[in-house]
Amino acid sequence: MQGFIIKVNRFKDEDLIVTIITQQNLQILYRFYGARHSVISLGFKIDFEIKKSLNSTIAQLREVIHLGHPWITDRSRLSLWQQFIALFYPHLKDTEEIDDFYFYLLDHAAQTWHQQNPKRIAIESYVKILKHEGRLHEDFFCFYCEENIEKDISLLRAFLPSHPQCSHRLSVPRKTLRKLYEDENSLFMSDKDVDVLWHVLIEGL
Repeated sequence: MQGFIIKVNRFKDEDLIVTIITQQNLQILYRFYGARHSVISLGFKIDFEIKKSLNSTIAQLREVIHLGHPWITDRSRLSLWQQFIALFYPHLKDTEEIDDFYFYLLDHAAQTWHQQNPKRIAIESYVKILKHEGRLHEDFFCFYCEENIEKDISLLRAFLPSHPQCSHRLSVPRKTLRKLYEDENSLFMSDKDVDVLWHVLIEGL
């Protein structure tokens, strides 16, 4: 089985509780500490086995193999990846069933993370998530005053649109958001606009 580690909790000294997103579901598994165990960390893609125990309500994470990516030793890219993937745990933790959309979205993002500014990949991925979940606000009505936004748009958490004067936040041009939503591509965006959207994104999915 393969999956991405989206949360790691320390338990009893060096033991871990690990949450992994797979194609079918979220797996919450117990990882015993051992000198021969491979290193695991938030954001890693791993191949693993699950061992169930009659004496515990939580199964064990066993036979872990790290499936690395070419950017994994790039500290700045790894840091951005861990910030991005950590958002998935609070977003999905209470979901009883998840489809394979999230696994394949992360898999595609991980494969392309070294090819351009990772913030752009994260933003494009988030637009896809909002569309998939039916939460993308493409009508551009202000969340505060409920009036149409005709010029620059400030985004709140979950990319809720607002007038800059209503939310007192940094803004991006309306046409920039429209093209991003239509194309699911950020190559045309300025680095400044990308940074604005990134800081909104990391507030939470």
